[in-house]
Amino acid sequence: MTKSINFYFDFISPYSYLAYQKIKCLNNKRKININYKPILLGGLHKLGRITPPAFNKHKLKNMKNDCELVAKKNKIKFQWNIKFPINSLYLMRGYLVIDNKFKKKYLELCFDAYWKDNIDISSQENLIKILEISGINKNNFFKNIKDVRIKKKLKLLTSLAFKKNIFGAPTFIVNKKIFWGQDRLDYALDEYDS
Repeated sequence: MTKSINFYFDFISPYSYLAYQKIKCLNNKRKININYKPILLGGLHKLGRITPPAFNKHKLKNMKNDCELVAKKNKIKFQWNIKFPINSLYLMRGYLVIDNKFKKKYLELCFDAYWKDNIDISSQENLIKILEISGINKNNFFKNIKDVRIKKKLKLLTSLAFKKNIFGAPTFIVNKKIFWGQDRLDYALDEYDS
């Protein structure tokens, strides 16, 4: 069995974006087997009865500052999105419906648009631009994200993550060990290399 890092993410999470950028940088130096695991962060918070930082003005202010510090330290282009938070439901379902050959580009474009370029990716017009650049058929995309099976699949993936004691994004799992937060990527890598 090939060793891998399971990376639980949601586009709405600035820390998922920062972790994603770190992973991209690492993969330029070495090949790491990453399994991208989409979840709905809002659903996860609801299951855990967690009030997200976006709805606590004190936490939100600190989170903005923290993300900017992390981005600067790691030389990651980052801009707090003025539309934060958005509903990422269709975006996360979208990751599930697109063909594997488009997933890498879709990830990159959605994360960059929201957390680097300050674009509202919950806007259908902006999402269509991402789909067109990615080469994804927009008609199939919008039809399939409304499919009951896809709705259930995202809900199931989120529930399964919660049952594994995942409560936030990003979370990494390596060898059944949980590492929560972008600042725990190094620990996940240590476990990956052990």
